Amino acid sequence: MIVSQILKTKGTGIVTIAPGSTLREVVELLSTRRIGAVVVSTDGKTARGIVSERDIVRELGRVGPTCLDQTVDKIMTRAIYSCAPGDTTLSVLETMTTRRFRHMPVMEDNEMIGFISIGDVVAARLSELQAEKDALTGMIMGN
Repeated sequence: MIVSQILKTKGTGIVTIAPGSTLREVVELLSTRRIGAVVVSTDGKTARGIVSERDIVRELGRVGPTCLDQTVDKIMTRAIYSCAPGDTTLSVLETMTTRRFRHMPVMEDNEMIGFISIGDVVAARLSELQAEKDALTGMIMGN
């Protein structure tokens, strides 16, 4: 399975927040949308950073609740790894696992067209493995 197939079922909506927004605003957005990360962007097409639940928890542990008044620019992850619509779920899963992150923008022609999580990729991979198992079972059973 490839990333574009994940986006077909998930959709291409990307939740973003503007640079300069506070962590309190990020927390409200993550809670309201029931998501684990948000892209920091000025135009919704270019990722300047990503802020995840982990980033916020780490900062809360380091600074305490006053960190919620900090801007996203201070804690966002700036080194962004992205994938392309034609990338396989296996390659994306390997990158996420190796780099130890759970969210990745999908880029096409230097523009964000989607945002996937490790949960999306694992679900797609499990579906793919189930289809392979069913096909092999059918071959063995003569169906």
